[in-house]
Amino acid sequence: MAHFAQLDENNVVLQVIVVANSEIIDDNQEEQESLGLSFCSELLGGTWKQTSYNGNIRKNFAGVGYTYDTELDAFIPPQPYLSWVLVNLTCQWEPPVPMPADGAMYRWDENTISWERVII
Repeated sequence: MAHFAQLDENNVVLQVIVVANSEIIDDNQEEQESLGLSFCSELLGGTWKQTSYNGNIRKNFAGVGYTYDTELDAFIPPQPYLSWVLVNLTCQWEPPVPMPADGAMYRWDENTISWERVII
C-alpha cells in the first residue's frame, strides 16, 4: 500500500489516504509516484504528494496539519513551541535547550524556555 497526502494552497496537509499498489505499479512492475498522483487527482481532485511511514519519502510521514516544504522536499510537523527550531536534516523541531538525560520525566515550559521536571 502507498500513502498520499492532499495539500491545500499553502501546502498544508488536509488528509492522507491509502492507495492500492496496483494503482502505482507501471508495466515494468515498478512503483511510480506519478501514477499515484494521477490516481488521487482524478479520484478526489487537488494537489497530492506521496509519503511513507518509514520516512524514506519526504523525511516524515505526513499528517493532517503538517506542511510540505518544496525546497526541502519534506513534510514538516507543526511547530510545537515558538522557541523550538527546525533541523533541516531531519525536518523535526528541537528545543533550544536539550532535555536532561537523567531518566526523570520533563515537560517543556515555553515561558522560561526550559525543561521542568514532572513530579508524579
